[in-house]
Amino acid sequence: MPKQRILSGVQPTGNLHIGNYLGAIRNWVENQVNYENFFCVVDLHALTAPHNPNELAEHTRRTAALYIACGIDPQQSTIFVQSHISAHAELTWLLNCITPLNWLERMIQFKEKAIKQGENVNAGLLDYPVLMASDILLYQADLVPVGEDQKQHLELTRDIVVRFNDQFGSDRDVPILKLPEPLIRKEGARVMSLTDGTSKMSKSDPSEMSRIHLLDDADTIAKKIKRCKTDTIRELEFDNPDRPECHNLLSLYAILSGKTKEAVQAECADMRGWGDFKPLLAETVINSLQPIQTKYYEVVNEKGYLDRVLKAGREKAGAIAFETLKQVKSALGFLLP
Repeated sequence: MPKQRILSGVQPTGNLHIGNYLGAIRNWVENQVNYENFFCVVDLHALTAPHNPNELAEHTRRTAALYIACGIDPQQSTIFVQSHISAHAELTWLLNCITPLNWLERMIQFKEKAIKQGENVNAGLLDYPVLMASDILLYQADLVPVGEDQKQHLELTRDIVVRFNDQFGSDRDVPILKLPEPLIRKEGARVMSLTDGTSKMSKSDPSEMSRIHLLDDADTIAKKIKRCKTDTIRELEFDNPDRPECHNLLSLYAILSGKTKEAVQAECADMRGWGDFKPLLAETVINSLQPIQTKYYEVVNEKGYLDRVLKAGREKAGAIAFETLKQVKSALGFLLP
């Protein structure tokens, strides 16, 4: 039987951090042999918030290189840049015209980001979920890796599929657009901010101290962990709702060290609080990121390699995307060239 197809991507806004890696990319790597994979750098999504045009291209290349450095194999997975395939923008317009406005206005992420951005809110931020739907539907993805913060967007994508197929494909034996299913990330990969254990680690956080970038050097990592928020309680423990930072740091150590909660709890039992634990965590983070950093610099220093990967990805992904777009436009009644 053919493998199920997966589509996912990350915005090239800022530098990827360990939350991006542990929450998404590492799972892509572990599962890539089981699926037909399409991983894009979603640079069109980056425009929904204020951005520096002098940095966008560099960040896009860096994100693609980090995909490979983290273990995405271009021989097994298709890596491409979203804006290199114009079908993403074109399908978004077509789906906009069948998507009720109130569907978008109820999106929780829009409401939250609109508050943060204030007067800088643009129409793209409201329309973000339709572009995300286009990303998924162009490749007729069977599965979409999602976390808690993206579940509502995938539900909207499914609503759009049902609406489109009902209105424009009811006389066909095979639906025009495939109904995607969620691929829920495994438990334990939600990394919280180093400055606030109740908030998810984020590239948009104004404080660089809130996150550890995948390309941070050893001294920077050690400094960030040394200064990260903790409490005054000596005993280290998981799952205490009154100690979110403690749970976050212990969980991060458990994930990166490959140890169970029970093993970590036993290891920490005789420690003299944070003074003993933070150096151990820093060493573990540094050692875990070292192979990724080494591979990253190999990728970017090999002349022409990344360009060849992205060109091959654009050609393979584009062939599928434009065929889907053609089917959609035909169903909508357009005069095709």
